[in-house]
Amino acid sequence: MAPSSATITNLLRQVVYYHLDNNSYENALFFAEKLNAQDPRSSESAHLLALSHFRLGDIRSAFEISRPAATKGSNLGALWVYAQSSLRLERYREGISILEKTKDRWSGKSNLGRHSATNRSLSPDEPTVLCLLGKLYHAYDDHKRAIECFENALKLNPFMFDAFQALCNMGATVRVPNMFRVTDSLIHSFDHESAPPTDPREMPTANPLDLASKKSSARNVLDTSDPFELQRSSAHQEIPSSLTASSAESAENGFMSRITAARTRLASASVTSANGDGMETPPASASTADTHNSRSNFAAEAPQAPARRTRATQAVDPAFAAEPPPRMGPRAGTKRPAGSRSQEKESDQHTEALPDQNGGMWRPSAAASQRKRTVSGHPVQARQQSEEPGPQRRSARLNMFKPSVTKANSGAATIGTTATRELKKARPPISRAFRPGSSGSSVGRVVSGNRTSRLEDSGMDVDPAESTRPKDPPMVQQTFTKMPPPPEYESIKVEEALRWIMELLKKTASGYLACSQYRCKEAVQAFSTLPRSQQDTPWVLAQMGRAYYEQALYSEAEKFFCRLRAVAPTRLEDMEVYSTVLWHLKRETDLSFLAHELVDAAWTSPQAWCTLGNAWSLVRDPDQALRCFKRATQLNPKFAYAFTLQGHEHVANEEYEKALAAYRQAISADRRHYNAYYGMGKVHEKLGNYDKARIHFQAASTINPTNAVLICCIGNVLEKQKHLHAALQAFTRATELAPRAAQTRYKKARAHLAIGQLEAAQKELLILKDLAPDEANVHFLLGKMYIQTGEKQSAVRHFTIALALDPKASQQVKEAIESLEDDIDMDDSMMD
Repeated sequence: MAPSSATITNLLRQVVYYHLDNNSYENALFFAEKLNAQDPRSSESAHLLALSHFRLGDIRSAFEISRPAATKGSNLGALWVYAQSSLRLERYREGISILEKTKDRWSGKSNLGRHSATNRSLSPDEPTVLCLLGKLYHAYDDHKRAIECFENALKLNPFMFDAFQALCNMGATVRVPNMFRVTDSLIHSFDHESAPPTDPREMPTANPLDLASKKSSARNVLDTSDPFELQRSSAHQEIPSSLTASSAESAENGFMSRITAARTRLASASVTSANGDGMETPPASASTADTHNSRSNFAAEAPQAPARRTRATQAVDPAFAAEPPPRMGPRAGTKRPAGSRSQEKESDQHTEALPDQNGGMWRPSAAASQRKRTVSGHPVQARQQSEEPGPQRRSARLNMFKPSVTKANSGAATIGTTATRELKKARPPISRAFRPGSSGSSVGRVVSGNRTSRLEDSGMDVDPAESTRPKDPPMVQQTFTKMPPPPEYESIKVEEALRWIMELLKKTASGYLACSQYRCKEAVQAFSTLPRSQQDTPWVLAQMGRAYYEQALYSEAEKFFCRLRAVAPTRLEDMEVYSTVLWHLKRETDLSFLAHELVDAAWTSPQAWCTLGNAWSLVRDPDQALRCFKRATQLNPKFAYAFTLQGHEHVANEEYEKALAAYRQAISADRRHYNAYYGMGKVHEKLGNYDKARIHFQAASTINPTNAVLICCIGNVLEKQKHLHAALQAFTRATELAPRAAQTRYKKARAHLAIGQLEAAQKELLILKDLAPDEANVHFLLGKMYIQTGEKQSAVRHFTIALALDPKASQQVKEAIESLEDDIDMDDSMMD
């Protein structure tokens, strides 16, 4: 009989999912083609085939295969592959339109908290689709809609950190505390006990192992009101697997029979002690069946209290004569009565065989029914006729929950006794004064009312009050510790974990937001509040290095990038910034070594080619550097930093038109790349287009308002346009941002001198002399300032220092000194 088509399709589909989950994409593509040929009309077959192509990097095939199913809107997975392929192929409008048309398919879906090692969601949910839609809108230059999509994605799922990064990179106004907070819906998403999946179609398949574990845990939860029930369950769990079911059941029944009898004797003993030494005579005979019934229903109706006999009689309590306990070895230190073995052998012939706890058979002896037994079920040993009948042993009643001390050659102990003996705690040996037979021994009243008693043969002292009160064995406590926590406790744990993660995300997001807005000091402070383990992650180290790089603190930036290389030596992202840091520090050897490492590791990465270009630029080979930067832009046309470096090399070669073209390409790749605006401003300034230069400098300063160099460039242009007061304001703002920038303070002092503010100029120049004592221009400007203040001797001294520091400026210094001498001669002639 031929197999059904549905069965073949189902099996092929399972094989494709198997290979996709195991990252075996070639096998997944092979069987996806078989599946599509077997069931060509199914949209899921097209989805799996397109997904296999997409995972292999064949974006065009994935786009074309998923187009029919995506256009019909019949399969959400096919829609997802089609939209992702549209983004990769830069066909943004098609991806946007298909997601907007099928909004009813993905709106309202949430898979947050439904993923684990065994459960998967085959289709995306609303936050994921919104994030992709925001990326499509951003690439399509619709920033308003992109910001809206990213914000909605973060509202639904605060773990969409790429949406937050996109908002920061776009320069949107972001409030970190409002985005990363714990809400009831977020808690319910991870609390599987209280929140079922939003879509019944996404219900995860039950795992048989999980169900089995739940059933076993449910069986272990017993009624804690009766500790004996827990003790029975614990003893039952420790039964060896070699025992049969019947033997295990009989062992448990034998153990419980002694427990039942012990509880009965305790109740009767307390009643007898309260009423005096009165005696109650039970019925003369009791059948074995009645005794079994009374023992099995002890919880409903307690059996009759045992009778108290005289010492001469050896009557047996019916509750114990009905079914004696399993065969046990004699207690250590006691003598076995003569003739007991022969009596047991004779009675074995007339007694029905019962299963033993160790898998064997045993028979109740007839002689045992004629002997009096203790509370724990041990027979009272017969004494010699020459001795007086002594009182009943106290140890039998007081140690009903403790195992009997057996000899090495005695029979096998019961399971309950073995388990209890293994968990028994050793007591310190009692002193000799309290041993049996000593004159100093003083024993309190026992439960049965006997005035005198003996201690156990083992020499252990027992408190009667504690002996009569049943205690929970250690197995009961172990059972409590193994019980699963209640659902409320799990919910509290989930909420606490979510709060910890949200607090971590707040600190990380605050640092990234400050870094994207070039508030670098705040970014460093935010990242410094993270736990130490989080600070050592590659992403945080890269952000810290970038923050110090933007502040022109290249030595500090180098430290973080070195740590980044140690932690993640294969990381390529942000290596172009590290290479620029080494370029500013003039580390030729380190930069060459880094370039060789990156090129050998990733020949096709734009970061490696940028690093190699910086290495050639440092050795003053602009042609080789330009080839490397162009190769980087060919590998990634959206890599704005490579275009900017290319423009800088063109400026060094005085190729201004090519430099402007490179800067424009950088701006088209990234609208907020302020370095390109700065480069265009410098080109226009060199060309004498001061208005265009100021516009580009202001655009760069708007993106990066904390950069003192950009503000100083604006002041330079204003100064050249003879706007001295505006230039002075710009220089003052730049010195506030960078107080130790000597160049900026020098320009500020020069502006003060130009507008006649001599005191302010003198103050700035004195500070500048301490910052740069070996700078000739500083002393030359001080000399000119002293000329205006009339301190001609100080002016001559600083002119002389400037001439000594910079002999090339001798002509200017001589002219200044000659003008000073002319003024002196003029003053002398006027006085004559």
